[in-house]
Amino acid sequence: MKLLVLLFFFCGGFTTLAQTRIDSLIKVWQDKSSPDSLLMSAAHQLAREYVYNQPDSTFYYTQWLLDLATKVGDKYYMGRALNLQGTALWQQGEYSRALDNFYRCLPLFEDLGNEQRIASVTANIGSVYLSQSDYPRALEFFNRSLQLSEKIGDTETTSNVLNNIGAIYFYQANYPAALEYYQRSVAMSDGTEIQASGAGLNNIGEVLMEQGDLEGAVEYYKKSIASSETLNDLASFSYTLTNLGKAYTRMGDYFMAISHYNHALKIAEEMHDKLGVVSTLNSIGQLYIKQKHYQKAITTCGTALMGAQQIHVTEEKMKACTCLYDAYKSSGNGTQALAYHERMLVLSDSLNMEETGKELQRMEFAKQVLADSLARVEEKLQIEKAHHEEVQRKNRSRNIAIGIGLVFLVLAGGLYSRVNYIRKSKAIIEKERDRSNNLLLNILPEEIARELKEKGRADPRDFEMVSILFSDFKEFTSTSANLNAQQLVAEINACFETFDGIMEKYGIEKIKTIGDAYMAAGGLPVLRADSTKDTVLAAIDMQSFIKKRKAEKDALGQPAFAMRVGIHTGPVVAGIVGVKKFQYDIWGDTVNTASRMESNGEAGKVNVSQATYELLKEDDAFVFQSRGKIEVKGKGKVEMYFVETR
Repeated sequence: MKLLVLLFFFCGGFTTLAQTRIDSLIKVWQDKSSPDSLLMSAAHQLAREYVYNQPDSTFYYTQWLLDLATKVGDKYYMGRALNLQGTALWQQGEYSRALDNFYRCLPLFEDLGNEQRIASVTANIGSVYLSQSDYPRALEFFNRSLQLSEKIGDTETTSNVLNNIGAIYFYQANYPAALEYYQRSVAMSDGTEIQASGAGLNNIGEVLMEQGDLEGAVEYYKKSIASSETLNDLASFSYTLTNLGKAYTRMGDYFMAISHYNHALKIAEEMHDKLGVVSTLNSIGQLYIKQKHYQKAITTCGTALMGAQQIHVTEEKMKACTCLYDAYKSSGNGTQALAYHERMLVLSDSLNMEETGKELQRMEFAKQVLADSLARVEEKLQIEKAHHEEVQRKNRSRNIAIGIGLVFLVLAGGLYSRVNYIRKSKAIIEKERDRSNNLLLNILPEEIARELKEKGRADPRDFEMVSILFSDFKEFTSTSANLNAQQLVAEINACFETFDGIMEKYGIEKIKTIGDAYMAAGGLPVLRADSTKDTVLAAIDMQSFIKKRKAEKDALGQPAFAMRVGIHTGPVVAGIVGVKKFQYDIWGDTVNTASRMESNGEAGKVNVSQATYELLKEDDAFVFQSRGKIEVKGKGKVEMYFVETR
């Protein structure tokens, strides 16, 4: 789905200036004898001109504008420069940096008391949160903007905010509410040159398409394109062309669909809209699959996947991998199809992890704001107290006594406010503590987390029967030498994310990773009857994944890792180490022996000790291959077995 989420330039929608007008602005900007206000106005207009098609030029002019405005102390143009930079960053998918610019911009206009600019910037902040699927925060800022824009009669900002609130309801599948806000947005922009007109019409089309009214959707998409062409709004034009292509695809008119997709792709490339390019390529790839042009689909979606990896948009990576999976599967290439299916599973886990990461960031931000606020209150009270004591010591006259009385009144009011504030803060802290307790359960085993909360520490425990798993990549140093730092980290992360999923599947406790080594334990912190069996099954699944990934990489001529895995079963001691960053760890000779099982194993095999073999030798699920007694450093000759499923 490609809804149009709008940002604001402060004065009207974006329109392309004639070249003669651009040349005139450059001439003014280059004339350093002109007044600062004229130079800053020219730089801002030039930066706006290039925001969609030449982002580097936008950053150059806005940075020049910001430097000059800062030098002369002009908060108005400092805010305009930061806002425009944030808009360009948002356009390129740099959401964190865009937010930083908008948050720096907002207090400048608050100091000036400029309600129109405040409404625009708060709406921009809401738009970034909407792009990150943080709907509660997005709605919070949109409502603040809407209240201000309606108060001052800013029709354009009101129309745009209504459109973006509609998008929130759309993503929650509340189509009646979404349609209501879109229609209100379009009604406000009818007959006027307001950017929201094309966006609102496009989004109404999206609602109709989701409800199955394809002809109605096409009608509104065409209206949106006409409006965008009138305003020369290239962003709305490109997005709506892609949606029109999707509608024609569903109607079976593939010729019209590919025509609109290619048109949208060309505009997105000219605008340097990386996200728009990737999204449109994924749509084209799915269309090729419908037409049974599987090789074209593989080429197109492969390009989309590379683009999605560059801008770090997990959702578009997922779409590209799904397209490649469908194309390879339909063309009979089962090996490649399986490889991309596995990547889809990893990306699905990543999407869930991203949501958890957002929640952690929100909690950390809220706690930091609260801590800063309390520190400022305490500092203010200490200053007031010191001032009061100094005045009382040096002044004895009646007038000073009156002054002291006034200070007492101020202090009393401050103390009352502080007490009231602390009460509210305690309630907030209590709520955050409950949320932190829930997060603790995601870091430590439940029994250990409970003990840690109750006692402030967790006592070490003895376990008699734990199966320790060690894995390590063979010839890691030589293989990693063929990868750059980014590729190496990405490859290790992809493997360890899959291993984490396997551990969760079999109920095995991940202990830690050290470089390219991965350590886990079955039977902690609660012993289960099948913990040893599940540990071996998990190890076999790990090897299966690595073998398939290596085959895929070898076929592409890319470096890939082979892996050794070793398992030993016996007694261990487990507990928490560290006081700031908790680490649940295990110790004992069993751990050392398990490590020896790994180092004396072979790539692609699961090597187990005599103790583990004795526990599973009667299990029909496994086939064991005796390796005899092998010399092990520090332990002499040790019996070992290779194991695989029957």
